[in-house]
Amino acid sequence: MSSTGSDRGVSNRAALFAVGVAFAVGVIGSLALRPASRPVGEGGASAAGTAVRWRLPVAFGTNLPGLGDNALFIAEQISAVSGGRIEFEVFEPGEVVPALAITEAVSAGKVQAGYTWVGYDEGRIPSSVLIGSVPFGMEPWEYTAWWLHGGGRALGEKIYAQYDVRPILCGIIGPESAGWFRDEIEDLSDLRGLKIRFAGLGGKVIQRLGASVTMLPGGEIFQALDRGAIDATEYSMPAVDTKLGFDRVVKNNYFPGWHQPSTAAHLVVNQRIWDRLTPVDRALIENVCGAAVVNGLSRGEALQGPVLRDYASRGVATRVLPTAVLRELQSVADEVLEEEAARDPLFAEVLAAQRAFRADYALWKTIGFLPRDF
Repeated sequence: MSSTGSDRGVSNRAALFAVGVAFAVGVIGSLALRPASRPVGEGGASAAGTAVRWRLPVAFGTNLPGLGDNALFIAEQISAVSGGRIEFEVFEPGEVVPALAITEAVSAGKVQAGYTWVGYDEGRIPSSVLIGSVPFGMEPWEYTAWWLHGGGRALGEKIYAQYDVRPILCGIIGPESAGWFRDEIEDLSDLRGLKIRFAGLGGKVIQRLGASVTMLPGGEIFQALDRGAIDATEYSMPAVDTKLGFDRVVKNNYFPGWHQPSTAAHLVVNQRIWDRLTPVDRALIENVCGAAVVNGLSRGEALQGPVLRDYASRGVATRVLPTAVLRELQSVADEVLEEEAARDPLFAEVLAAQRAFRADYALWKTIGFLPRDF
């Protein structure tokens, strides 16, 4: 998938309209299912007349716009539509469990649920990263179509079934930037020897090109950059990255986000607890997550323009990777994907399903929408 300005693709307005339909349906469903206020009972599971009280650790600080504050939206909405009978207590990264180990804590029953990017599970669950984001992969509206109507949800549930975890799509944002660098990147040889924070499959691509890759939670990246422990980093969208202060240390911000054209966030719930919920409570949670998908995407898209406009005043250079470099990165990414698929049958199954969906979607994506630079 090419990410250059001349490519045809879905406009932001079309994307938000498509997902907005899902939002409207979700809100209507939530209102229809909204129960009267009930007496408070035990947390964890629900039966008729009991309350649900869950601790909800998050992987992203709730001060991060579009990425982290979506968890607060989820907690507020579930309380509102349930009349206060369902409450999620949000905990910042690292408060109750490590930011990168949320699904592991949910699986073990240490917490009832969490809000995270499941790609952080890649080390122990290789296929998980495919439902988080894929280099040169699906954009937000394409991903939601695959997840909701192309078999993605069933595959996500299959991946996590053996860990007693149920993943529910509960947020998505647009592409990250390609990274923040001290020096300009003119060709891929400039990556050799760089110490860089990079997540997911994109990290494996960068490592293959000679960089030294490390994984850090968002809250630790600024200090690592400032101390010189790393030379470069990727993390999220410009509004998030500048909130974390990356622009105060390094001044070259590269685009497009080839490694994560979209970033899906999931509410991961302990399956045994989910099974004990009433059908009404499950529907309420799923409908709120549908609204949260729209909220996160819409907020993320609305915030980036003003941040990019202010880059010059901050001394930040906005740079675009040449098409030739992107093609080279894509070639290496394809090699990494094939090797991962050869090692893990479930990875291969999910990758094949995504590629089949994208092949069917490709013609519509190519001719159905105006070019991005129109």
